[in-house]
Amino acid sequence: MRDYDEVTAFLGEWGPFQRLIFFLLSASIIPNGFTGLSSVFLIGTPEHRCRVPDAANLSSAWRNHSVPLRLQDGREVPHSCRRYRLATIANFSALGLEPGRDVDLGQLEQESCLDGWEFSQDVYLSTIVTEWNLVCENDWKAPLTISLFFVGVLLGSFISGQLSDRFGRKNVLFVTMGMQTGFSFLQLFSKNFEMFVVLFVFVGMGQISNYVAAFVLGMAIRFIPESPRWLISQGRFEEAEVIIRKAAKANGIVVPSTIFDPSELQDLSSKKQQSHNVLDLLRTQNIRMVTIMSIILWMTISVGYFGLSLDTPNLHGDIYVNCFLSATVEVPAYVLAWLLLRYLPRRYSMATALFLGGSVLLFVQLVPPDLYYLTTALVMVGKFGITAAFSMVYVYTAELYPTVVRNMGVGVSSTASRLGSILSPYFVYLGVYDRFLPYILMGSLTILTAILTLFLPESFGTPLPDTIDQMLRVKGMKHRQTPSHTSMLKDGEERPTILKSTAL
Repeated sequence: MRDYDEVTAFLGEWGPFQRLIFFLLSASIIPNGFTGLSSVFLIGTPEHRCRVPDAANLSSAWRNHSVPLRLQDGREVPHSCRRYRLATIANFSALGLEPGRDVDLGQLEQESCLDGWEFSQDVYLSTIVTEWNLVCENDWKAPLTISLFFVGVLLGSFISGQLSDRFGRKNVLFVTMGMQTGFSFLQLFSKNFEMFVVLFVFVGMGQISNYVAAFVLGMAIRFIPESPRWLISQGRFEEAEVIIRKAAKANGIVVPSTIFDPSELQDLSSKKQQSHNVLDLLRTQNIRMVTIMSIILWMTISVGYFGLSLDTPNLHGDIYVNCFLSATVEVPAYVLAWLLLRYLPRRYSMATALFLGGSVLLFVQLVPPDLYYLTTALVMVGKFGITAAFSMVYVYTAELYPTVVRNMGVGVSSTASRLGSILSPYFVYLGVYDRFLPYILMGSLTILTAILTLFLPESFGTPLPDTIDQMLRVKGMKHRQTPSHTSMLKDGEERPTILKSTAL
């Protein structure tokens, strides 16, 4: 019985048909970047101070000293959330007393910003923070906005993984594209914070497809067929053969007269697996260990990637330049990831990228305050390493899981990464208490995950498994086998074939 790779070997690996599909799918995910990280600017918090009404009867001296000072990064700046009690300083102003000379400002009673805030427009003209005053006692709503977006992504990733295995990749792709496009448009008409974040949750649910585009581009994606491998796993052999023949025609390849001979079709039908669900990811000890390790891997990478991306406005210098650098550094990271995936073992490539990203983040705290450009450079190197790992983990995880649960396995792993992305805004928020604490936590977690990656199976150069029994084994498991388990293997269980690359 031949497997899918043997049956379709005549198509070649990189013909015109494959290149067309690759181009269309790559083009469709360009808007993903806009949606995923637009919150960096949407929740931007400009410098602000308590508003003093124009109607307040204050002299120019008292108006200039109406807000107390506080220490920030070693310098005194106006307090963002407190002002001197307005009635008190208005009385002093009426008496002709001068602040600092006749009145000790340190002894004055303070109050909250009862009349709202004045926001600087040096960087932002308007954000949801300035629109709905998400500062001071409401500053928790800013990171919550991002977390709720990723809650939507979490829900979408959990659902889409199972739905795409059940109903096909293409159908779920178009549903999620429509969700993101429609709800993003509705956000323009948000009347309050609550409406905005509810819509943001639905945008996140649509975003998880990773193939988001405008409806016009979506009409051209219509040329993307369903996965023949998935169709075969569902017993839909005639549909799979039609797509394979179209691919061969597009590649200018002569199709064999018979792709699936009758005996193979009968064999496939008799061995057709029952429908699978998420519990199959825990069925055997091996797939259970792969699932647990993948969850940890995806969650940690997600915390690092989104944490560094969302922390960009807190770096010294122009926010737009820093965001540009943060995005630009991803381009060589993707190129490096492509080269590593093409020529080197997966787990060593992943571990190296994670070690690089985590170690430089730990060095950030050692940089002298006046060398802020070095701090920015180290953060960008950290983003480079974690981005490379993030782009490789999709391929690596997909190769570890068999066809019957592959999309489900990637979906559950992606679900775990969304838990990390939900937490990432609060990693950044810890910088309020200690500027280096986010880097210390993200760096430490990343290094620990790099070590864990070394225990995953090596999938480089091996055929994709179709069934759970064909999966590669986690490193070290065979050394922990009990005598009874060993005898069971000898009596009848077939050990999966592992190519030499797994020993690397």
